[in-house]
Amino acid sequence: MHPRPSPIAASLYTLRDLNADVIIMHGPHGCCFRTGRLLESDGVRVLTTAMAENDFIFGASEKLEETLRKADEMFNPKLVGIVGTCASMIIGEDLKEAVENVETDAIVLPVESHGGFGEGDNTEGAIAVLEVAVKYGVIPEEEADRQIKMLKLATKIEKTRGMAKGDYIKPNFGDNKEEIAKILIQNIKEGKKVAFVLNAKKETSYLFADVLNVDFKNINKSNKPTFIANLDENIGLPRIRDHAKNITKELRQNGISIDYITGGLDEYPITPRKAEKILKEENFDLIIVAGVPHALKIEEINSKTKTIAVTDGPRLVEPLRQLGYNYVVAELDAHSKTLGTSKIVDSDFGMMIRTVTDWNNDK
Repeated sequence: MHPRPSPIAASLYTLRDLNADVIIMHGPHGCCFRTGRLLESDGVRVLTTAMAENDFIFGASEKLEETLRKADEMFNPKLVGIVGTCASMIIGEDLKEAVENVETDAIVLPVESHGGFGEGDNTEGAIAVLEVAVKYGVIPEEEADRQIKMLKLATKIEKTRGMAKGDYIKPNFGDNKEEIAKILIQNIKEGKKVAFVLNAKKETSYLFADVLNVDFKNINKSNKPTFIANLDENIGLPRIRDHAKNITKELRQNGISIDYITGGLDEYPITPRKAEKILKEENFDLIIVAGVPHALKIEEINSKTKTIAVTDGPRLVEPLRQLGYNYVVAELDAHSKTLGTSKIVDSDFGMMIRTVTDWNNDK
């Protein structure tokens, strides 16, 4: 009953991950405008055919052809994505025909997506891009199959454990970050066994990795937390691998090493299985899961263990509490804060941990 991410937006993000130079949205100029503007920060030129009322009746193939020609002249792109919208798909616009009528050296991917595509899940838009990318030789079929498998699992997690599992969920901004930071620091100071699990999604990992990016030696030199992360640098599309490399390098420069690698940044639906095994074997006193915490089966962890979830979704706070997390911290605007960056971004919770640490050291 409440708004959820759109298949159109997912198509745009997936084209970005394929390193598309230009994306053309074939629809009204207001369609998915916020996502389009945000992606400009990531170096993608996002254009629109600006369909209007007359176009809904008579069609807008000529507008699409004109926009594609202008994009080719202005940006000399190597890879272009054309994304359908509700308006263009309902009236049956033929994206492929428009592409065939324009001479260009670029590879042009026509993606017939719209807001209610399939069952309306955002992952449907991403899958549509991957299937077209295989047809045009942009990625191998094996990689597309792997990605599609992950996307379907991600949808299943949202419908069974996340914001799509029930009816309307009221937004909730979680527990007080200062209080939770004090609980975390007190556990480390007292010599308790603490684990951080980074189970993040794509570029949002730049925000959630900040929770690990703390000089914990200032709290207790002899009690280093255990770090578990889905930062495999050899899995995923080139842009996603770069995210993992950038984060790992920056953490290492700050004296932080990852103890266990659970998989890649696009494998967040399955990487918790390895993390769960480690958590059960080592019997921690406190566990912090950041990124997509509802993918981890926290209910299967020792009930005596205290747990903290760090999420970017106000509508995920209540589902996370229902799963069994003792505390939930909500970060806002993860996508907008991490687009266009190649470095770890300050998170509200990470900054609070550092601030409380400084307070304690000043005493």
